[in-house]
Amino acid sequence: MTQDSVATSAIPVREHRRWQEEMADLVTDPRELVRLLQLDVQQLPAALAAAGEFALRVPRAFLHRMRVGDPRDPLLLQVLPGAPELQSSPGYSADPLDEAAANPVPGVVHKYHGRLLLIAAGQCAINCRYCFRRQFPYGDNHLNRNQWMGARAHIRARPDLRGVILSGGAPLVRSARQPGWLAAELAQIPQLDKLRVHSRLPIVAPSRVTDELIAWFAASRLQPVLVLHCNHANEIDAEVRAATARLRAAGVTLLNQAVLLRGVNDSTEALGALSEALFAAGVLPYYLHQLDRVQGAAHFEVEDEKALHLVEQLRCRLPGYLVPRLVREIPGKSSKSPVCS
Repeated sequence: MTQDSVATSAIPVREHRRWQEEMADLVTDPRELVRLLQLDVQQLPAALAAAGEFALRVPRAFLHRMRVGDPRDPLLLQVLPGAPELQSSPGYSADPLDEAAANPVPGVVHKYHGRLLLIAAGQCAINCRYCFRRQFPYGDNHLNRNQWMGARAHIRARPDLRGVILSGGAPLVRSARQPGWLAAELAQIPQLDKLRVHSRLPIVAPSRVTDELIAWFAASRLQPVLVLHCNHANEIDAEVRAATARLRAAGVTLLNQAVLLRGVNDSTEALGALSEALFAAGVLPYYLHQLDRVQGAAHFEVEDEKALHLVEQLRCRLPGYLVPRLVREIPGKSSKSPVCS
C-alpha cells in the first residue's frame, strides 16, 4: 500500500476546496472522528473528556490520509484525544519550556541569541495531542497591530538579532494579509536578514500554499525559511508534494522538525521512511525533538536510550543529510541541546 492510498473509500474523496473553506470545516467533534474512521465507540467517553481539556481540531485533508478502522494509525494517534491525557504525570507541567520567563513583551518569546519568536496566531489548524503550547496564554500574546509596536521596539533595541520566527499556533492559519504585513514590517528593520516561519499547515492542509502566500515569501528582502512539522511518511501525499514544489520554486528553504513519539514514529523503519519522503518532497530533515514534557503527553515519551539507538541506526542506513539532529529543549539553555549518550 502506498502512502497516497492509506485511507479507504469509507471516507468520501474531498473535492478541491479553498483553504479558508477547509479551515471552516475542521473535524472538532470526537464523535464525528470515530464515525468517519469506523473506530470503537467505547473510546468516546475518554475522547470527549480529553477534548474538553484540549479541543480536537483536524483538517479533513489530514483525516483522508488515515487508515479507516485502524486504531493504531500513526496519524490518528497524533490527534485523537484519549484517557492518558487526563492522568497527571510527575515531571510534566503546563509550561515545560518555561516560556513565561522568556516573554518580555506581548507576542514575543525571546530565548536565544540572534533570533526571537513572534506569536503571529493564537490557534492552529490541527491540535496535536503532544503540543507543548496546549496551555500557552495566547489571549495575552496575540500579536495584533497594537502589540506589534512593542514587539518592534524590542527587536530594534537588539542589534544582535538577525532573524525572526513567525510561530504560534500556526501563523499561516491567518489570511495571507496578516503574515504578509508582518513580513513587510520586519523587512524594514535593518539588522534582520532572515525570516523563518514555523507551520504545520502545508502538511496538514496543503491548499494553504496559495499564489498570495507564495508572493509575499518571494517579495521580501529577508531570506525565507519555512520549517514544517511532519512526523510520519504517511502525512506526505501528492498534494503536499505539489505544495512544497511551489514553495521551493519561489526560493523558500524548506526544513522539517519532527517529534519522536511513542507508537507513531519510534522505529528505524518509520524514521527512515519519513526522511526519504521528506527529501522526495524537497524538504531536509532538520531536528528530531525529544518530547517536551507538557502535562497530558507523557504517553508519547520515548526514552533517551532508545532514541539514541534509533538515530544511530538511521546513520547506518541513510546519508548524513537525511539524519535529523536529535535534540531536546531545556529551559534556560542558549540553544537546543543535543541528546547524547
